[in-house]
Order: sequence, then structure tokens, then C-alpha cells
Amino acid sequence: MATRLRFAAIGLDHRHIYHQVGRLLELGCECVGYWTEGEPQTLAGFLRRFPDLTRFENADRLYEDPTIHLVVTAAIPDLRSGIAVRAMRHGMDVMVDKPGVVSLAQLREVERVQTETGRIWSVNYSERFEVRAMTRVNELIQAGAIGEVVHLTGFGPHRINRHLRPPWFFERARTGGILCDIASHQIDQFLHLTGAPDADVVAAAVANRTNPDYPGFEDYGEVLLRTERSTGFSRVDWYTPDGLPTWGDGRLMVVGTGGYIDLRKYVDIAGAPGTDHLFLVDNDGMRRVECSNAPLPYYEALVRDVHERTATAMSQRHCFKVMELALRAQAVAQRMQ
Repeated sequence: MATRLRFAAIGLDHRHIYHQVGRLLELGCECVGYWTEGEPQTLAGFLRRFPDLTRFENADRLYEDPTIHLVVTAAIPDLRSGIAVRAMRHGMDVMVDKPGVVSLAQLREVERVQTETGRIWSVNYSERFEVRAMTRVNELIQAGAIGEVVHLTGFGPHRINRHLRPPWFFERARTGGILCDIASHQIDQFLHLTGAPDADVVAAAVANRTNPDYPGFEDYGEVLLRTERSTGFSRVDWYTPDGLPTWGDGRLMVVGTGGYIDLRKYVDIAGAPGTDHLFLVDNDGMRRVECSNAPLPYYEALVRDVHERTATAMSQRHCFKVMELALRAQAVAQRMQ
């Protein structure tokens, strides 16, 4: 039997840390403890969910613990690469909230250290890994249900909740920008579902329409990707109105040579309850696809990868490429008025 995976959480600044820690605990992993700078707004929610975990006053004690296999982090985005590099140099694998890095310089350093150490650097693209319907979409495409994938359209709207956001949220240097941050989800889905190892950034644009007090902030972004056989358009924003009962109407549409898939991940605005609303249209008709029993294999696969030194959760090449394309899109994005 494999040794029980022991992990530590370093940096709790984003709510995604709740899933990162919670899913690992559900799988029987042991959290040695956590460290975070100061009192981030997410700390109260973390303590409600995990009241028995130990807070360390000094992160050094966690980095220097040779029994820890994995470090998870949802620190302020510009700090995540430094946490990952330090953990890998101490012989630990890393699962980082997206974006894993906020600059190409950070990405190259992470790549170099990952190559040198042979450790795992995994970015948790939660809009795929935490959505049961995305597992079904992948299964349908792999089974040839819509033929060859020709085009993907991905929408990633979010609710801004300004009053809950810390100051760093509005600083582009700390978040990497809207394409680096949110659109990394859609880029991950595009590469994964088309099977493409790379893509060209054909066009990209960003804007700030609703936050004049934060001139460097971006509340809208779009990017067009192209491979030799497929294209993908993504639109991300911070415009979700308060009338929507969830944080965003995330959607994915996949067009193939033999049909298409339409997915509403988090809400059906027509009124059907629940999440994971997946529709398939092919030559035989149109139907809703049941997703409630679809697995969420990422965490279990990552635990196995840590023990067996494999790459079943996500290839390291794919993980790096997603962030590279997101950063390239951010770098060339036209700033709209």
C-alpha cells in the first residue's frame, strides 16, 4: 500500500484553497498544516471548514519537513511561482491555483526548476477539473460523438463583488491580467479537447469599462486561438449581474464535423435546477446528457502521480503550454477604450 500522502497549504489568499485542501482530505490525505501571510479575507472561511488544521507561524518549518509530499497554494498570484520553486527545491510536488504564474520570466523559472528537480508542477484549472460535465464532454469527444473538433467557444463570466476584494485583486502586476488569470481556463479546455500541443494567438483584447478607480484593472478580455485544424474563441469578464443566482454563467460550445455540444456549467437560465447542463446534438437528434454521476478524476490522479511519478492528471507539457499561451495573449492584447 502506498504511503499516505502528506501535504501542506502555503498561501490561502483565494477561495480555491477550500477545494484544494478539501478534496485531498476527502481522499484520505493528511494535511500537516498551513501557513499564510497575515489575515486574508479567505482565512475565516478556511477556519470554518477546517477548524482542526494547524497554523504554522513560519513557513520554513513546512518547507523543511521531509515527510511532506505535496504543497498546495492559492496565494496572491504573483507569489505562487516563488512558493512553487521553493517547494520543488525542497523535494516536494506542487498543486497551484490558476494562474500558476503572472509573467513569462516566472514561467521560465518554474520550467527550469521543474526540469532540474523532476517534481510535479500542476495548475488546478478548476473550470475543467471541478466540473462533472467537463468529464462528460471529454468522454463524448474521445468516443467520436461529434466527429473531429473544429471550433470551441468558451465563456468565463465572473461576479466582481468589489466590496469583498482585497487591494491586490485590482493590481495587474499581482494578478497577471484578465487573460492570464481567467482565460487560462478556456485555453486549457481548448488544448485539452482538441488534443493540440500548441496554438497561435491570432488576436486578443482587454478593456476596463466599469472600474475607473482602478485604471490598470481589466474587467473584459477576449482571445482567438488557432491550430492547423481548429479554432477557439474565449470571452471572459467581471460583469455577472447580481440577479444571477451564482457567480457566473460559464459556458462551452464545441462544434465538430458530426455534431455539437452545448454546456452550461453552473446554471440554466431557462430554469432547470442544479448545475452541469449538457446538451448533445448529432445526426440522430438532440438530447440532454446526464452528468451528476460523472467522476472528477483530477485529484485522485494527482495523488497517484505523486506516489508513482506518473503524469495521469495532466501532462507537464500541457500545464506549461496553457500558461504560456495565456501570457502571450495578455502580452499582445489590444487595450480597448
